[in-house]
Amino acid sequence: MHITVIGTGYVGLVTGTCLAEFGMNVVCVDLDEGKIAGLNRGEMPIYEPGLDDLVSRNVAQKRLAFSTDFKAGVESALVVFIAVGTPPAADGSADLGQVKGVAADIGRFMNGYKVIVDKSTVPVGTGKLVRKVIAENQSVKVDFDVVSNPEFLREGSAIGDFMRPDRVVIGTESDQAAAIMKDIYNVLYLNETPFVVTNLETAELIKYAANAFLATKISFINEVANLCEKVGANVQQVARGIGLDGRIGKKFLHAGPGYGGSCFPKDTLALAATGRNAAEPLSIVEAVIAVNERQRQRMADKIIRLLHGEVQGKTAAFLGLSFKPETDDVRDAPALYIVEALAGIGAEIRAYDPEGMKTFKELTAVNDIYYAADSYDAAAGADVLILMTEWNQFRYLDLERLRGLMAQANFADLRNVYDGAKLREAGFNYIGVGRD
Repeated sequence: MHITVIGTGYVGLVTGTCLAEFGMNVVCVDLDEGKIAGLNRGEMPIYEPGLDDLVSRNVAQKRLAFSTDFKAGVESALVVFIAVGTPPAADGSADLGQVKGVAADIGRFMNGYKVIVDKSTVPVGTGKLVRKVIAENQSVKVDFDVVSNPEFLREGSAIGDFMRPDRVVIGTESDQAAAIMKDIYNVLYLNETPFVVTNLETAELIKYAANAFLATKISFINEVANLCEKVGANVQQVARGIGLDGRIGKKFLHAGPGYGGSCFPKDTLALAATGRNAAEPLSIVEAVIAVNERQRQRMADKIIRLLHGEVQGKTAAFLGLSFKPETDDVRDAPALYIVEALAGIGAEIRAYDPEGMKTFKELTAVNDIYYAADSYDAAAGADVLILMTEWNQFRYLDLERLRGLMAQANFADLRNVYDGAKLREAGFNYIGVGRD
């Protein structure tokens, strides 16, 4: 089967590569000539463990190719995946400009029956909108079907999530399109992966509802952590105590500086906007967003208190900038807010992240950050060390060496990686989240 994936961002590149690994003939199309040239040289535009090897293997076996030729990509494919960005608009709703532009071009280049698959995260009603835009722009009137096939990829483990998913969601009103999608995912069907086949609107809402629920767990445990600090409880033990309840589960119950990345922030905003537009406000989702915004400021306030309110001229060293480990994605990362908050009141910033420094430099408004060579380089001369992202290499730091390098031994562990008692024994003024 010939498949074209429009867009070589995170979702598009992982989707195209994994479909090629399933045995499909895939071409990934993007109008960014530099990105396509880099991919054809084997250069990955994103960091995702294992992706480079998977790309090189499938390119070598001629199942995967990269192109800027949109017309040829559409004409040659039976199935066209739309995997372009849907960033938040000013009101929080999803900006569908790229999706509509791609749909219009698909209509112009369509030369026979095709299945058009919305892989991008899109609000309810987008499938029908895509159908309308394609129909209005067809040069030749031919049949086609539109499918919603949302992705559930976690950055840092996206390949495993695609190859061994919890479920495959297919939204369509066409039996023919559903059958073609099942053929594409036949490997998963044989492995008894659950398939949820439903209408377009339900499939579109499943994606947003899933992400909003996970974000809710994060904001909930962060509020509990804040309460723990006031009443003398330990949020990690609370989380374990409730997480052992099978109705709740232990995942996404880790207190910290709040959620970030390319999905949860924009998807919660978009779902809340959908509720408002439908005159059915989603009060819980609105509260989740508000809690997450407050949590970032609370973390900045923690650091300021650790420095006894004296931030001007002090040096803050950040270990980790990406929103989670095993990714270079810093979009809406808590580090963006906290770095800017401290720099805004006079702190000098040093930082180290194994993968995220380049992308952080592109997004932050702070221009004079010192990007370090490693953890110890970042800590040199620092008045406070802030563990922002729980990369494995930050879990076993040489505490004696750190203490000798720092100007003041202040340690803000915003991911609760370390045992506070041990850090204090090592001579540090230590704070965690929900444990003090």
